[in-house]
Amino acid sequence: MIASDLDGTLLRNDGTLSPRTLRALRTAEDAGAEIVIVTARPPRFVDRLAEATGLLGTAVCSNGALVYDIATRTVVSSRVLPLTTAQRVATAIAAVIPGIGFALETGNQVLYEPAYRLRMSEDVGAELPVPSLADLWLTEVPVTKLLAWSDRLDADTLLAAVRQGAGDEVQLTHSGGRGLLEISAPGVTKAGTLAALCAGRGIEAGEVIAFGDMPNDLTVLAWAGTGYAMANAHPAVLAAVPVHTATNEEDGVADVIERLFASRVRPEPAT
Repeated sequence: MIASDLDGTLLRNDGTLSPRTLRALRTAEDAGAEIVIVTARPPRFVDRLAEATGLLGTAVCSNGALVYDIATRTVVSSRVLPLTTAQRVATAIAAVIPGIGFALETGNQVLYEPAYRLRMSEDVGAELPVPSLADLWLTEVPVTKLLAWSDRLDADTLLAAVRQGAGDEVQLTHSGGRGLLEISAPGVTKAGTLAALCAGRGIEAGEVIAFGDMPNDLTVLAWAGTGYAMANAHPAVLAAVPVHTATNEEDGVADVIERLFASRVRPEPAT
């Protein structure tokens, strides 16, 4: 199995999948490897990528909260964050970091209160405001992540500060978003969900090659038989993961796959 993060890893900085990387993934599939996307992104983002590239298969979305079948656009399994837990943790975080804003990721939409002023261009039409923070906790839709955003603190500083207030009640991480913290149900990680997926397929950790660039990828890179940090990875990832590949702009994932399946690499198309 080849398990790859998306942003900063499989995708280039403009959010596209290069022709070279797409060919490499097809080569690996032809050789019998399963490709699994392991991302902080929600299913709606994976759907758009699949439409643009033809990628199918399975995606572990929302940092492990969802397992998603791309072909049928079906959530196979989920581990949601209880709304009462999200509210309690948000209250604790707000006490530590005044002025912080909150949003709820559902997989299909982002519900946000007035203090959460972060907007994602790729989420136009999926971001829905609620009148107040209190209204955020009235949703009846299952929640995959609580998002906490600060316009004053970077993600690393925010994570360190929130750890003091949130304790062990939830899973805290970030994927590099400016001042953005991602909060999941306790025990929900990319690695935990991928490990369960592999167990169901009879695949051992030693048979998994993983790629990532951000702190939320560390669990997967440590669990997989071989974990590659991208050359453009977060300093903590580069320090923790001994094996590196080229940057996402240099098609670092494709570079590894091409070497692994050298005898099967597809030739460049004629021009």
